Amino acid sequence: MFENKSIVETRYIFVTGGVVSSLGKGIISSSIARLLLSRGFKVTIQKFDPYLNIDPGTLNPYEHGECYVTVDGHEADLDLGHYERFTNIKTTRANNITTGRVYQSVIDKERRGDYLGKTVQIIPHITDEIKRNVKLLGSTGEFDFVITEIGGTVGDIESLPFLEAVRQLRWELGNKCICIHLTYVPFIHAAKELKTKPTQHSVKQLQQVGIQPDVLVLRTEHDIPASMRHKVAQFCNVSPDAVIQSIDAPSIYEVPLMMLDQHLDTIILEKTGTPHRGEPDLSKWNEFLDKMHNATNEIRIGLVGKYVALQDAYKSIDEALFQAATYNDRKVKITYINSERLTDANVEELLSPHDGVVIAPGFGQRGTEGKFVALKWCRENDIPTFGICLGMQSMVIEYARNVMGMADANSVELNPTTSHNVIDLMEEQKSITNMGGTMRLGAYACQLRDGTKVANAYGTLNIEERHRHRFELNEEYRSQFEAAGMMCVGENPQTHLVEVVEVPSKRWYIGTQYHPEYSSTVLNPHPLFMDFIRAAIAYQKSKQADE
Repeated sequence: MFENKSIVETRYIFVTGGVVSSLGKGIISSSIARLLLSRGFKVTIQKFDPYLNIDPGTLNPYEHGECYVTVDGHEADLDLGHYERFTNIKTTRANNITTGRVYQSVIDKERRGDYLGKTVQIIPHITDEIKRNVKLLGSTGEFDFVITEIGGTVGDIESLPFLEAVRQLRWELGNKCICIHLTYVPFIHAAKELKTKPTQHSVKQLQQVGIQPDVLVLRTEHDIPASMRHKVAQFCNVSPDAVIQSIDAPSIYEVPLMMLDQHLDTIILEKTGTPHRGEPDLSKWNEFLDKMHNATNEIRIGLVGKYVALQDAYKSIDEALFQAATYNDRKVKITYINSERLTDANVEELLSPHDGVVIAPGFGQRGTEGKFVALKWCRENDIPTFGICLGMQSMVIEYARNVMGMADANSVELNPTTSHNVIDLMEEQKSITNMGGTMRLGAYACQLRDGTKVANAYGTLNIEERHRHRFELNEEYRSQFEAAGMMCVGENPQTHLVEVVEVPSKRWYIGTQYHPEYSSTVLNPHPLFMDFIRAAIAYQKSKQADE
């Protein structure tokens, strides 16, 4: 690899999509970023979501998948998780913009009189605000490339202002700006044929709003012959070498190599007039893929939560488990267990096949009693168990009920009249009623107790992790928990709020108030997930030895 020096002016890459949603714009954007980073360029990615919510923080996971949290406390689209996992770059509020935020900003300016009495319109005021946000990261001088993914599909009425802003920027930025359009080439099983017509119509719609794509990425389940890609190039006014196929891959982490094989990074560099030499250094990425391909033994993890019907609801946890298992030379098999259906009668049947159990985060009463059932069984049977956020709070509640004799112990979120409020709001939060106003969001410091399993896993006593929650372990009960064997082994150094609990008498029984899954990436798997998987492997071996 040659070291490519930073370029003078920031280049902008827009990624749009057509035909249907969920084609993988986020994965393609992340793959492009990974290739450019591996060439030595400084890169960032942002996502523009066309919905009117200010952010996805109030959306049910069934609506939009998991809500991802950035280090500065912004509740963001789940694609930002992909961005971070692929790039090792920490994202912020500036990396995710919604229509709601754009309109809110424009209306605030209108109320302040910033527009000097002019009529406020979609063009130029909304589009100017979008353009301002597009160029915000580029204006810092920190990045050679800013990749902007436009959510939704071409033709959606919600996306039109964003596409108009892209059209204007194409003219303003010249060859420092390119558009990559991701579209679908379906395979009609009855005819046994791939069909390019949806792609042609999608590009035509993009052209109708004034945008000519520079690169086409064709999402497909079957290999697209070169003659068919040439046909697409002719119909869509794109050079044949800039028609790339993105065929289904066993893992999303193989996509950067698929794009490299088709020279997508080189095409981007040449079309943006970016000086370059050498090839990307993907040695560490390839090491991960080698481990992934060579892993044969399976580790079985049960994930207990209430959003198990949607695979993206716990996306960051899934990927953190996958990464940790891969680095431990294992294939992970995750079974999603609906906490609403867990009872004392079926818990052994549902949980006993697993080598480790994760108790998932969430909000609200629904499904929590099933989590308590799962935790009681895991604790009594000494299964490696990892509680995250509400999962950690559920650990505390179950322990108070079944070990400490507080039969009605609960969180005031779940039962405001409980006589043992082991999980409660901090006093200063109780007068705040705005949705999200009582949330601890973003990265906070945590100090770990020396000699504990969690401290040994991290290899340090001072860490920083991301939060997304309202309720805390009630400080009044801390000494009682410690006396009963549940240790409060991590706390915020400023507020002394409990961040980590651990039962040292168990194999691995740890709960974190924070979300460690947000910090796990391909090149830096999270140490706590790594340690959890190691504990699960050891437990699996002990079970096999007893058989």
